[in-house]
Amino acid sequence: MDTDVDPDRFDSRRSTAYASRGMVATSQPLASEAGLSILREGGNAFDAAVATAAALNVVEPTSTGLGGDVFALYRTADGEVGAMRSCGPAPAEATIENVRGALEDADDISEYYPESRGYAVDGDAGGDDLEMPFLGPHAVTVPGTARGWEATVEELGTLSLAEALEPAIHYATEGYPVSPIIAGHWGGAEELFTDEHAREAYLFDGEAPDVGQTVTLPRLGDSLQQIAEEGADAFYEGEIADEIVEEIQSAGGFMTHEDLAEFSPEFVEPVSTTYNGTEVYELPPNNQGLVALEALNIAEEIGAGEHDYDSPERVHAFAEAMKLAFVDGHHYITDPEFEEAPPLAAKEYARERAAAIGDAPIQNPEVGVPTKAAEDADTVLLTVGDEEGNLVSYINSRFAGFGSGLVAGDTGIALQNRGASFSLDPDHPNSLEPGKRPFHTLVPAVAKLDEDDWLAFGVMGGYMQPQGHVQVLSNLVDYGMDLQEALDRPRWRYREDGSLGIEERLPGAAKLARKGHDVGVLPPVMFGGAQAVRRRGETLSGATEPRKDGTPIGY
Repeated sequence: MDTDVDPDRFDSRRSTAYASRGMVATSQPLASEAGLSILREGGNAFDAAVATAAALNVVEPTSTGLGGDVFALYRTADGEVGAMRSCGPAPAEATIENVRGALEDADDISEYYPESRGYAVDGDAGGDDLEMPFLGPHAVTVPGTARGWEATVEELGTLSLAEALEPAIHYATEGYPVSPIIAGHWGGAEELFTDEHAREAYLFDGEAPDVGQTVTLPRLGDSLQQIAEEGADAFYEGEIADEIVEEIQSAGGFMTHEDLAEFSPEFVEPVSTTYNGTEVYELPPNNQGLVALEALNIAEEIGAGEHDYDSPERVHAFAEAMKLAFVDGHHYITDPEFEEAPPLAAKEYARERAAAIGDAPIQNPEVGVPTKAAEDADTVLLTVGDEEGNLVSYINSRFAGFGSGLVAGDTGIALQNRGASFSLDPDHPNSLEPGKRPFHTLVPAVAKLDEDDWLAFGVMGGYMQPQGHVQVLSNLVDYGMDLQEALDRPRWRYREDGSLGIEERLPGAAKLARKGHDVGVLPPVMFGGAQAVRRRGETLSGATEPRKDGTPIGY
């Protein structure tokens, strides 16, 4: 099969899409069309966001699904800026002691620590240095997606959950042709899924689908239909819950019916700052929104956006601001019900941190990364705007690809591995505790660019997310770029190992190296996936990530 996921082989160009009544931008065209169909049928942006997210569960199952979590950052037509967080905690019995004990009793734990994610663990390894498993039952936290979708349409939408799920059910049961980038990522399922029911759910004659191959996901379609008919409780308290608990416990995990039934999403106050006159809103802890805000504040303080765009000085300044924000964010951000983070988004604090930045890169900043595997996690992002004035940035994720490697019985629901972000060190800010939510990389965002000029945006991709926010916003605010151009421009990213990753198209690599940066060229897939919808006056515009399969669609 074709596993080339390099979008640089496509030389086509794309301009910003414009419309007046509705706009959807996401990483797969069929999902964008699903959201637009809901807008045409009278739903608002929130109904369309759920429809698009559910469709992505089917047409881009390599990155998202019912077995994961969902988040929203939005501005309503009446001017309210708000956020929803629907991410579940660790099971009540998931203590550090219990997980360590289960790992010590297992015959072979190496399958929980894939070499492809940077682990080197022997089958019988143990001891105090053992990290939280990346795969398997102990990496599964309570999924938040189903009740998050339901809360979105009930609190903010105009249609029913059943109506919003109709396009996804259609694609799952009637079939769809697989798009190129997604087909390339799907190949990982051949090694990840070892249980026969998981392989039957997502592989076809034992293989991932090829580009353009028409596939159906009937088991997932049945689960979506059951949720459409019975509501999200079917997932948390019904037959689907039985399958989830059985799957996890039979593999040695601790999830119970009570863990699932007790979960509920929450609507929270966003955190915010201003960057060169633009108001920026992000999700508060346990998400990494504060990282983006602190980086923007430091960048503003040192005038990072005043450098020529193609100069190495611009990349150096922004990367150093990002580096310091990661140091702080990864040390302090955790579940706020267990520990509050300090005011990292304060301008005064940014001035103090900015004093450390000079012409040479800061060496050995000791980034306290919750888990190195989270650096390159996978996610889907969508943005929607409607004619009433609602704008929403909506993120759905299982954390890494198809998640933990577990599929819940015959439901077709692949279960997330977000628990890999916990630490088995009891002194770590993100130490595993019962009922605790892990550090979350997912950060949808909203920005007020001017009066009556609002933007819903995001850049998916693990620790690329806040870095992508900084770069996209700077492109728009500092350099006056068109929306699609802001997403098209080559990117950089600060890496957990201290290196500076850049796209091949980024100018000035040699000069950055002479400044002292450890520069490495990375493939486009490493630089995230941005989506954006803007409402300026009565006009909607949309842009999508050129490194993905998607498209913005309006009417």
